[in-house]
Amino acid sequence: MKQVVQNYKSGELAVLDVPAPGCKPGGVLVRTAYSLISTGTELMKVSEAGMSMLGKARSRPDQVAKVVQSVATNGVPATYRKVMGKLDSYTPLGYSLCGVVEEVGAGIDDVKAGDLVACAGNEHALHAELNWVPRNLYTPVPDRLAPRHAAFGTVGSIALQGVRQGEPRLGEVALVVGLGLIGQLVVQLLAASGVRVVGADPDPARCELAERLGAAACGDPGSAAVEGAVAELTGGHGVDQVYLAAGGGSNQPVELAARLSRDRGRVVDIGKCSLDLPWNAYYEKELDVRFSRSYGPGRYDPEYELEGRDYPIGYVRWTERRNLACFLDLVARGHVDVEPLVSHVADFGDAVETYQGLKDGELKAVAVLFRYPGQAVEAAAPAVAVPTVSVKPPPARAATTPVRLAFVGAGNYATSMLLPHLARRDGVELSAVVTTTALSAANARRKFGFAAATTDLDAVLGDESVDAVFVVTRHSSHAELTRRALLAGKAVFVEKPLALTEDELAGVLAAVEESGNDRLQVGFNRRFAPLLREAKERFGARSGPANLRYLVNAGRLAHGSWYLRQGTEGSRFAGEGGHFIDTASWLLEADPVSVYAVAPSGNEDLNVVMRYPDGSTATLSYVTTGPSGFPKETLDLVADGKALRLDDFVRASVYDGRRRQWVGSRLPRARDKGQNAELAAFVKAVRTGGPMPVPLESLVATTAATLAVHTGLASGAPVTLERTR
Repeated sequence: MKQVVQNYKSGELAVLDVPAPGCKPGGVLVRTAYSLISTGTELMKVSEAGMSMLGKARSRPDQVAKVVQSVATNGVPATYRKVMGKLDSYTPLGYSLCGVVEEVGAGIDDVKAGDLVACAGNEHALHAELNWVPRNLYTPVPDRLAPRHAAFGTVGSIALQGVRQGEPRLGEVALVVGLGLIGQLVVQLLAASGVRVVGADPDPARCELAERLGAAACGDPGSAAVEGAVAELTGGHGVDQVYLAAGGGSNQPVELAARLSRDRGRVVDIGKCSLDLPWNAYYEKELDVRFSRSYGPGRYDPEYELEGRDYPIGYVRWTERRNLACFLDLVARGHVDVEPLVSHVADFGDAVETYQGLKDGELKAVAVLFRYPGQAVEAAAPAVAVPTVSVKPPPARAATTPVRLAFVGAGNYATSMLLPHLARRDGVELSAVVTTTALSAANARRKFGFAAATTDLDAVLGDESVDAVFVVTRHSSHAELTRRALLAGKAVFVEKPLALTEDELAGVLAAVEESGNDRLQVGFNRRFAPLLREAKERFGARSGPANLRYLVNAGRLAHGSWYLRQGTEGSRFAGEGGHFIDTASWLLEADPVSVYAVAPSGNEDLNVVMRYPDGSTATLSYVTTGPSGFPKETLDLVADGKALRLDDFVRASVYDGRRRQWVGSRLPRARDKGQNAELAAFVKAVRTGGPMPVPLESLVATTAATLAVHTGLASGAPVTLERTR
């Protein structure tokens, strides 16, 4: 088999043919699928190997001390031979991988041949085609977690153990110094724990990445930006914890930690940086300095690592192996996203060139993976574009009274949920209704008092007296009709969905840019529901990440419904899922950054997990198999020790601490999902020329997230929502 090795004396890197390890009792033989290069620890070792002997001595004073002791014990000649023999030998690299169990040793009963496992250890999870791994240094990979993501298990465990040492609590503020691989993972783990994070790193790209992954603010450690962010988030008191994830010989990290910590704050050293503690600063604040030892309890204990003797969970809750399993579970459930950290995937055979590129600085990377023979080249992680438009529209023309509206389509939803509100609204004139059949147009004209009924869309779009167009047709026509109305200079209200594909969405935004007309509203009415708006106001502002759960008991469709024509009209979720995504985003006051969707086979039920920039998550369960007597929509929002509950727009509650603070209710027959308020806001915007009820960026983000659900179902992986121009 082949293995990556290094000669510490000469600095030579090579991929050698070496004998394959045997499968011993108490462990498993694993064929590697992906292994991860630690761009911190491993590159430091590679760089040291290229130094002169004096440079090596200066970089490792601990080893020099051992040599001095050996000289005193064994004499100079024997010590020289011993040191030179050790230096002039090949040593392995690597300590984090994912692979497939090839053979199971005696005494192992928790995995079998063919299982996918993540492995740890600088003697057992090497950059090699085969590794023998003892029981406590591997763990099964959760279902649907990609092997390339499971390869992060060891470095994730290091970050997780560091966070555990800091003992973060909900609502606290932390500073992470160093935003390399470990630092980026620490940021996400803290954000997932309800901690607000400030990051410090001289690399602007790493700062930007950390903010995208959950940090509240990041900046150069020498800039005023970091201190300003800490002061703002802590009211001037200083951070509760500092995590030192930086390397190098600078003493800046520990000095920064002292300056920005609160009184009796906690400082956790995870990386390998200078620790010349400024005594006065640490003494005056009585700072608690802690060290995080690698992957967790069990590390460096041969009885645990080699002999498989576990520590009782009642005494040691989080061991190396339990940390490894915990981190993989967090990634599998979407609470930690490692895909944005993958800068490069190299074939294992190109290992030497890859290390050289990293060492020389030609390859800029946070994390690099080796892909081993037999692994198909994975497609890039799925992503859906969230387009942004560059347009400076002229001031919107305020409509004269009455506001003249035209409807394109007059089906059940338009005639039951929209037109009854508009027909009796003062200052509104229903100018024209356009349908594909003459009779349906005539019926709508008779029922709601339209001035004209026609099948000629072009004539209506060309009528300068029409201020706004409502697009209430079947889903497949929404994007094209919206595009045409925008180009005609009309304000547009389009029922969800805005688009069924990324190309359709791009076409709508191209019309916005071409015309300079961004007067667009999509029928996401639930954010306008009076009961929900009052509940949100009662809940108040929040400081930490939130957890939101939204259950939609959609029920079964009647046989023959056009909603079932997925080939032309898209899936049922594509048609109405935007309602619920928009509601979640409005409550969380942000747009999602990633979407993970799973679906049981045999029905249209879906579970969607959305992650937001501040670490909040929203879980949407869309089910068609529930009982008809159960409420259609129930929602729970929990953050900062408070909770909001909505029961089907009939009852809402807000809890604060141990008591229920507020209850609002309506009779079931008076259930109000916000259509009337939404229409009032749209008509007002058209009449006054003021901003549209929902920003265009939010409409686009919700549409993109809805599209990402089906991309994720097809790929089986989390989908990143990437803003593009």
